[in-house]
Amino acid sequence: MLFEDLSLSKSIQRAVFEQGYTQPTPIQEQSIPIVLAGRDLIGCAQTGTGKTAAFAIPIIHQLHRIVGSSKKAKQIRSLVVTPTRELAVQIGQSFDVYGKYTNLTQLTIFGGVSQNPQVDTLRSGIDVLVATPGRLLDLHKQGFIDLDHLHTLVLDEADQMLDMGFINDVKKIVKLTPKNRQTLLFSATMPIAIRELAEMFLQDPAKVEVSPVSSTAENVEQRVYFVEKGEKRNLLYHLIKNENLSDVLVFSRTRHGADNVVKALRKKDIPAEAIHGDKSQNARQRVLDAFKNKEVGVLVATDIAARGIDIDQLPIVINFDLPNIPETYVHRIGRTGRAGNEGVAISFCSKDEHQYWKDIQKLIKVDVKIVSDHPYPWHSGNPETAPASAQNNSNRSGGAHKSRKSSASKQNKKRWY
Repeated sequence: MLFEDLSLSKSIQRAVFEQGYTQPTPIQEQSIPIVLAGRDLIGCAQTGTGKTAAFAIPIIHQLHRIVGSSKKAKQIRSLVVTPTRELAVQIGQSFDVYGKYTNLTQLTIFGGVSQNPQVDTLRSGIDVLVATPGRLLDLHKQGFIDLDHLHTLVLDEADQMLDMGFINDVKKIVKLTPKNRQTLLFSATMPIAIRELAEMFLQDPAKVEVSPVSSTAENVEQRVYFVEKGEKRNLLYHLIKNENLSDVLVFSRTRHGADNVVKALRKKDIPAEAIHGDKSQNARQRVLDAFKNKEVGVLVATDIAARGIDIDQLPIVINFDLPNIPETYVHRIGRTGRAGNEGVAISFCSKDEHQYWKDIQKLIKVDVKIVSDHPYPWHSGNPETAPASAQNNSNRSGGAHKSRKSSASKQNKKRWY
């Protein structure tokens, strides 16, 4: 199927073609007709599959048909709610790109910056509002946002909004919208809590699921290192130096942990930056730009902050800390191997994370390559015998674990952090 087969307006087709797109991705091909038909929708697809365009393009088509060249005062007819500032900015940019040949206007609002420019634009009138929950409710309470004329509500990255504690804010926002609205819910993962949320807010929704959440990209090479918890930073430095890694996205479970990893890398003259919720919007954007421009070789991020990272050719992802939710692993490694490129996903597994790794393997059902030839394996028990799942994978892959160095020699090893 081609974009021209989707019955989109010529203005939108022109904008899409200028971006070099001729064929919709699977999530777009299945979702766009449903949205154009006015149905509620639950869309689930991995990162990098084009979810934003799957709702932005049909929304622009609908609004362009409704608003046309009208000179009447603009009213908010579509609202997109997303958990982070970075995601909000990216979604707003998508609406600008795909709607460039229409007279539609969009505004992106989020906290952490002055509200005055946002309020000025709201007063002048807009068609599409992209917002984070807190700033949206704040400006509505002040009387600057009117959702009475809303046609479409989009809840994007719904799983992360739940993880970030936005569920009560989402409920408040939904109550502010007309009951006859169209509601679209998009998410990279679809745990039970999201399905329950959908039942609360959506009416007889269509469901589109592309690349089930348990699947990992075939063009991503996955590796796991069984490592002592206190040696993870040593192992990270070892890999970066010995394998000459660059453009590396490292996942940390906590903000504090991300900062500590960055400090340790910098002590060894490895250019690294952290991105997480404790940093200001300007600081996060500056760090992200530096990484995209290859001024920084290693970016350490928490899961929530990483949702705003949109880089097509990201070669390496490292799980410094394993996630306790298996679906999050799938989402993380989906950051590499995008747009047809190959990628590598490396995971560090300490003893206290062994159960997390077993849960991940149950979900993905993939024989992940075990790398045993490294200086920092588990001190007690061979990794091939300690985790049963690791042993099975090692046998199937034909790998053999080399003998470890003695504990004494390890204790004498000088730490670099």
